[in-house]
Amino acid sequence: MRTQRTSRRRPAAGAALVVAALVTTAACGGGGSKSSSGDGKGAGFNAGVGKLATASDKKGGELKFIGTQDADSWDPQRGYYGFMWDFARYYTRTLVTSKPAPGAQSSEVVPDMATDTGKLSADKKTYSFTLRPGVTWEDGQPVTAQHIKYGIERTWATDKISGGPTWLMQVLDPDKTYKGPYKDESKDKLGLKAIETPDEKTIVFKLPKPNGDFLQMLALPAAAPVRPDKDTAERYGQKPFSSGPYKFVSYSPNKGLELVRNDKWSKDSDPVRKALPDKISVTLITNADDMDNRLIKGDYDLDINATGMGSAGRQKALKERKGNVDNPQTGFIRYAAFPKTVAPFDNEHCRKAVIYGADHTSLQTARGGPQAGGDIGISMLPPAVKGHDPGYDPYNMKQGKPDVAKAKEELKACGKPDGFKTTIAVRNNKMQEVASAESLQASLKAIGIDAQIDKYDGAQSTGIIGSPKNVKAKGYGIIIMGWGSDFPSGQGFLQPIVDGRFIQQSGNQNYPELDDPAVNKLLDDGIAETDPEKAGKVYQEANKKVMEGAWYLPFTYEKNIIWRSSRLTNVYTADAYNGRYDYASLGVVK
Repeated sequence: MRTQRTSRRRPAAGAALVVAALVTTAACGGGGSKSSSGDGKGAGFNAGVGKLATASDKKGGELKFIGTQDADSWDPQRGYYGFMWDFARYYTRTLVTSKPAPGAQSSEVVPDMATDTGKLSADKKTYSFTLRPGVTWEDGQPVTAQHIKYGIERTWATDKISGGPTWLMQVLDPDKTYKGPYKDESKDKLGLKAIETPDEKTIVFKLPKPNGDFLQMLALPAAAPVRPDKDTAERYGQKPFSSGPYKFVSYSPNKGLELVRNDKWSKDSDPVRKALPDKISVTLITNADDMDNRLIKGDYDLDINATGMGSAGRQKALKERKGNVDNPQTGFIRYAAFPKTVAPFDNEHCRKAVIYGADHTSLQTARGGPQAGGDIGISMLPPAVKGHDPGYDPYNMKQGKPDVAKAKEELKACGKPDGFKTTIAVRNNKMQEVASAESLQASLKAIGIDAQIDKYDGAQSTGIIGSPKNVKAKGYGIIIMGWGSDFPSGQGFLQPIVDGRFIQQSGNQNYPELDDPAVNKLLDDGIAETDPEKAGKVYQEANKKVMEGAWYLPFTYEKNIIWRSSRLTNVYTADAYNGRYDYASLGVVK
């Protein structure tokens, strides 16, 4: 999945409940604020975290985003940045999507273009969907099952439109036999055998083996429809053809974009999106401090990237406009990994010595403290993922201080009683990571571990720390990084970083090169389980195996300080979008 880019579950009882969810949250003591937000006063600190702030169904006005980073692509099959996935729901629809509700509720999957969340066969390998009536493109033509299949097939065309998530490829075509629609020799370019479209309203997915997160994968923009006659391949991200409530008017890369209402979209066909603003604009600038100042001034409503306010803006906002600030969990873990190919980290006791010797409060401070950095991490499953156990703290990290006595015991056990030398690899363009490396370096020195810091080119991470061969050659015994999932499950979060079958020679994310048959088996068991609660328990066991082996040192469960303008309505953070606001539900007071 993703390092810094910032990923649904059982069927809802019915489409009406989806629409009612937001109103219920506000009306039934969910902590939502009903006061007008057009008076220059925010709804209150953390008013939008885990609850609805400023409920309203009022339409109109312009919703103004600002940001410092453009999307990697606005093409639904190519985009991989988390904010793009959130924003893409303005102009794309999928068979199912995340429930429009605050916090953990958003991790549930609900129907979108489909009438329900699919009919699942007894062997749990076949999903059948029927499209609801009235789903159309921006020119009024109906969206068909064939358009959905074609859109999904584009994921396979990595030679032309690479960049997006590959979950559907991995699940539907594990042997990689299909070559994508641009090389498809069938007449209709719909040759992917794992998907059948018997008519325009029916689509059937046939999986080689069960996967409990398949619905979560279908909720990603990569499963959005694309109409073949509107597909411009590499250029599609310049102006995607809309199946949602808004359509593109203009887009200038790294400068901004503008959306207006799609008059062919029907609310009757869409139980999820509120579509309140008349217009949605995104302005992109390069100076993050300037962006924070413009937000506080009231020129814009929110930061589309949602990576957190900078130090100066954060301090000003908390001091002067705290009612406009939220402090959500992002779903990311910031951590250190210990590659087993670099001695002495082939010995678990040397790895444990580092974990016990780390000053966890100092690491939290280096990340920005409890608010801007996050809570002290205790294992490799964050709170937003089912299977997280807040009571599981095998190294007593929550107490914050180094355990020097235990660290020295582990050094003796690994045959290094006087310590050893190693190198910490850290991106040179991530100041919080550099600060984390310096914190770790200082605390390890106290137990005899001499850790030098190598600040490598952060733009070249894939070929530097993502190359096991290079990691070994450089002697990177400790790698500092961050991780967040494509969807909040053990498969989405754990598998890419702990499954030995995911080790790659370039672009590797399993930095310890962990390949434990017991861990791999638990992941397989969790993936095959379609009950999310049962799957969560299996993933917790996998998490325990990883922590017992001391392959990772979690620093923090990341939190951000994010701005919400006084004009915004229907504001809440969603676990499904890494703690961002649910963009598709937002409105503005004109």
